Amino acid sequence: MSLADGARGDLRLTGLHKRYPNGFVAVESLDLVIPQGSFFALLGPSGCGKTTTLRMVAGLEDVTKGTIHIGDEDITHAKPYKRPVNTVFQNYALFPHLTIAENVEFGPKRRGVKDPAQEVKDILALTELSEQAAKKPAQLSGGQQQRVALARALINRPDVLLLDEPLGALDLKLRRAMQIELKRIQEEVGLTFVHVTHDQEEAMTMADTVAVMNKGRLEQMGSPYDLYTNPKTTFVANFLGQSNLIKGKVVGREGSGADEVVKVDMYGTIATIKASRVHTDSKDVWVGIRPEKVLIQPAGTAIDAPGGHLAGAVVSEAVYMGVSTEYHLTMPWGQELICFEQNTGRRGGLVSAGTAVDVSWRPEFAFLLDSSQDAEAGREEE
Repeated sequence: MSLADGARGDLRLTGLHKRYPNGFVAVESLDLVIPQGSFFALLGPSGCGKTTTLRMVAGLEDVTKGTIHIGDEDITHAKPYKRPVNTVFQNYALFPHLTIAENVEFGPKRRGVKDPAQEVKDILALTELSEQAAKKPAQLSGGQQQRVALARALINRPDVLLLDEPLGALDLKLRRAMQIELKRIQEEVGLTFVHVTHDQEEAMTMADTVAVMNKGRLEQMGSPYDLYTNPKTTFVANFLGQSNLIKGKVVGREGSGADEVVKVDMYGTIATIKASRVHTDSKDVWVGIRPEKVLIQPAGTAIDAPGGHLAGAVVSEAVYMGVSTEYHLTMPWGQELICFEQNTGRRGGLVSAGTAVDVSWRPEFAFLLDSSQDAEAGREEE
C-alpha cells in the first residue's frame, strides 16, 4: 500500500540556523538531504537541536536563517497547515471522546473528503487496528494508541512524516516491538519518515540513515553500520555504544590505495589501522576499538587474532550478563579497557578478577581519531 504517489521529492535543509531572542543557538549551519521514501533518524542527547530542527520542518518554529525544501517547493516560511508534513508526538494527542475510526477519519473529513470510509479501513488494516475501530482511546494499550496516532497522520498522505520521540512513553519490550512495526509500515507506505530520538538502539534499528547531532551541529551522518564501525569523532564513538580510546603516536605509513595502513605506537606496541579508518592528520591520536572486538586470553596463551598483542593487563572485574560477559581490564599504563565477550561456552567459564591477560584485536576493526578531541565526549550524554 503505497501512499507516496505524487510525492514532491527529497527533504532538503540548507544552512539551517535557529537562534532564540536570548542569544541561545539551538541549530547552527545544518545541511541535510533526506531522500524521498527513506527512514531517516536525527539522533542526539537532550538539547542537541534535533527537536528544534523537526519543529522548523513542521513550521512550529521560525527559521532564523537558511531554507527548507521538499523537492522544488520552498516551505521555509509556509504556515504549518499548508505544508505537506504531519507530525506524530510522544503524547499522541488523540480525541478521547471519538472512536478509533473517528480519530483516523478526522483529517480527511476536515479536508472535505465526503466518504473516507474505505481509506480509513485500509489505514486501520495497515496499522493492525481493524479490530479496535469501534473502541475509544482509553480502552487501548500504549502501543495501540501510538499506532492510532500514526494512522491518523498517514491517512493525510503527507510527503514527510515527522516522528518526535514517538516511542518514548512505552516500556522497553513494547518499544522494541514497535520499532519493528514502524519500520514495516514505513517500507510498505513508501513515505519519508524523519524520526527524532535520543535512543541509539532505536535509531540504529529503524533508520536507513542516521544523523548524529551535538550542540546544534551535525557530528556525522551515515548508515547505522558505518557510524558504529567507523566513527569520525570521539562524540560519535562514545555516544553510539562504547569505545576504548587509547593514546598513541603515528610513526609511519605503509602500502598504497586500499592496502594503505597507518602505524601507531601505543605505549610501546605498534598498532596497524587501515587508512580508510583514519580521521586525522595529527601525529597524536586516539586509537579506537569497540569492546566487542577486544579479545583476551590468560597471559602467555595464544589469541585468535593477527593484531598486535598488548601484554601485562589484569582483569579487574568480570560482569556476567547472560548472553555476554563484560570484562574490565587494567592496562600497564593505568587505563581501564572494556571487553565484551559472547558466552558461547568455548572458554568453559569466566576469566576471574585478578587474572593476568594478553589483549588483542583484528587491525581492520580499529579506527583513528585526533587526540585533541575530548576522550569523554558523548559518554556523559548516555
